[in-house]
Amino acid sequence: MDYGFTTAAYVVAAVLFILSLGGLSGQESAKRAVWYGIAGMGLAVVATLVGPGAGLWLLSVLLIAGGGVIGWIVAQRVQMTEMPQLVAAMHSLVGLAAVFIGYNAHIELVRVLAMDEAARASLEGFAAVLAHKDSVEQVILKVEVFLGVFIGAVTFTGSVIAFGKLAGKVDGKAKKLPGGHALNASAAIFSLIFLFMYVNGAGAWTLILMTLLAFFIGYHLIMGIGGADMPVVVSMLNSYSGWAAAAIGFSLSNDLLIVVGALVGSSGAILSYIMCKAMNRSFISVILGGFGTTTGPAMEIQGEQIAIDAEGVANALNDADSVIIVPGYGMAVAQAQQAVSELTRKLRAAGKQVRFAIHPVAGRLPGHMNVLLAEAKVPYDIVMEMDEINEDFPQTDVVIIIGSNDIVNPAAEEDPNSPIAGMPVLQVWKAKQVFVSKRGQGTGYSGIENPLFYKENTRMFYGDAKKSVSELLPMIK
Repeated sequence: MDYGFTTAAYVVAAVLFILSLGGLSGQESAKRAVWYGIAGMGLAVVATLVGPGAGLWLLSVLLIAGGGVIGWIVAQRVQMTEMPQLVAAMHSLVGLAAVFIGYNAHIELVRVLAMDEAARASLEGFAAVLAHKDSVEQVILKVEVFLGVFIGAVTFTGSVIAFGKLAGKVDGKAKKLPGGHALNASAAIFSLIFLFMYVNGAGAWTLILMTLLAFFIGYHLIMGIGGADMPVVVSMLNSYSGWAAAAIGFSLSNDLLIVVGALVGSSGAILSYIMCKAMNRSFISVILGGFGTTTGPAMEIQGEQIAIDAEGVANALNDADSVIIVPGYGMAVAQAQQAVSELTRKLRAAGKQVRFAIHPVAGRLPGHMNVLLAEAKVPYDIVMEMDEINEDFPQTDVVIIIGSNDIVNPAAEEDPNSPIAGMPVLQVWKAKQVFVSKRGQGTGYSGIENPLFYKENTRMFYGDAKKSVSELLPMIK
């Protein structure tokens, strides 16, 4: 098969990937966008397998089939609540793949350079590409390999730690070794020194030492970030994995890999910026520090938490004309989205206005709540972003908060010493009545106390979210 077919297939695949990425910006077009992505990836794989220099087809097919089976099993077993850690795990695999491909490119380059001219003339595929590179192009290739391995190694260990924090297997608190940022900076500086040595022919040992340093940077960087910042971290690691793929694309002279890597890298970086803006945080402060900073003691909270039972909540809902539901990670953990969807259906059938308020960093992953609500078949047109609905809370009769804490915390606006001071939040406390569905009196994932729970118009609806919401259903008239 000639290069013309492969190039044409790659162009079509790139267009499909762009259409997929664009379609994911809207809930109505997301399903179609996913199929665009699947079609693009399928076409890219086929074009690569039958393209110039391809070989070992049986092994390739077996590996693709094995990966497909494993992916199918994982997709069937992983709950929607575990999507954030699954995404982090997938990023780690991309990073590790970049490391392996980089080392393979280095080994192949050394092998080709050791051959005489006659032997090089008979080479095919990637080896033939390497054989035709002059000394300047070889230096460029080494830089590409080095950067691909470095970014991939950082992505791998960083994603593993992010997975551990999201899955509760690693402490969610920000932890750094003594020296903190200085250690990361030193490792980065030494990696840069090894780059110059590697380019000047120092050998594979510089690549190996840099990889170890990059593994440390990824580990220490993410360990130093608090659990509450994990949504941004997952998005950031997504960006890293894209740039790692792009760097390896340059090494392999694979145009599609460069395009896809750039798409993933840039979109992940843009999403990280948007989320940081939604949290009133700078991107640098997130990736270099823990969650929030304080300048003094937190404001003392007055009052007490007052509990309410299902009957009380149902009576308030029956009397209300307008209701806003604020979902959070607690809804995902309890898998309460179906019960929430049924409650929404009954309230709307009773003639009440029901809408959902979604904070940009609700849950543990960008768009986590939107996916859960779409899975439960909640109509897209009543799912509103924070900026669209925040001004409507004063005219709202009832707000039901299901498993959210920081995104509805008034301390962000009222307490300059709060770790989340300045973070835009949903102003739920301005509604006439607020009901908080919560397992207990804990402070949530980030460990920050919430004054909302002590306000006069707030009542605590304790218990498992799925069970609590289900109890309301027969009482709604």
